[in-house]
Amino acid sequence: MEFKRITIVCGHYGSGKTNVALNIAYNLKAQGKKVSIADLDIVNPYFRTKDSVDELKAMGIELICSDYAGSNLDIPALPDRMYAITDDRSSNFVLDIGGDDRGALALGRLAPAIIKENNYEMLAVINKYRPLTRDTDSTVEVLREIEFAGGIPFTAIVNNSNLGDDTDSNTVIDSLAYAKSISDIMKIPIAFTSYDERLSTELSGKIDNGFKLKMQKSLLKKEC
Repeated sequence: MEFKRITIVCGHYGSGKTNVALNIAYNLKAQGKKVSIADLDIVNPYFRTKDSVDELKAMGIELICSDYAGSNLDIPALPDRMYAITDDRSSNFVLDIGGDDRGALALGRLAPAIIKENNYEMLAVINKYRPLTRDTDSTVEVLREIEFAGGIPFTAIVNNSNLGDDTDSNTVIDSLAYAKSISDIMKIPIAFTSYDERLSTELSGKIDNGFKLKMQKSLLKKEC
């Protein structure tokens, strides 16, 4: 799958955006690209991307995140290294953005330079099975708020509808109409439907533009 130099991954809490962001980084690395993943979530003090720091290091993927990542300190600080996202054009960057309009504010600092370069995707990660995004209208409302706060419009949708460990092939298939309705309203394409790699055989030939996910170890028993 082809990705732009900068891939911005946004979605509401529980959409699974962090796991999607990690897998995009893995995919880019497998293509032989120089890759960094940046966790720019200034709202969530747990920074779950850092849960995979050892795996990322082993794969040669740089992690950019706050010095307070993984602590219990809710300090809205971002590292200076984040400016490499727009300044270092020799590398591909995957950005994991906060799960609401406030979380997307960090993106606003980089938005003018990202738009000027025009080598990015802004992916809206959606999950039909989360309480605040169960229907089309509520999901679109959340995504519009993120767009406004971040200063960059979404370019495509990632359908990551799942129920954690309870997800089966029907869970994924039953979400396709939901994703299409959001795509139609927002007038942007569905980049892919993501699913746990363990469902590959069951979903073979049943969905278009499927994207297999290697599950982040810390999320295997959670909705992700």
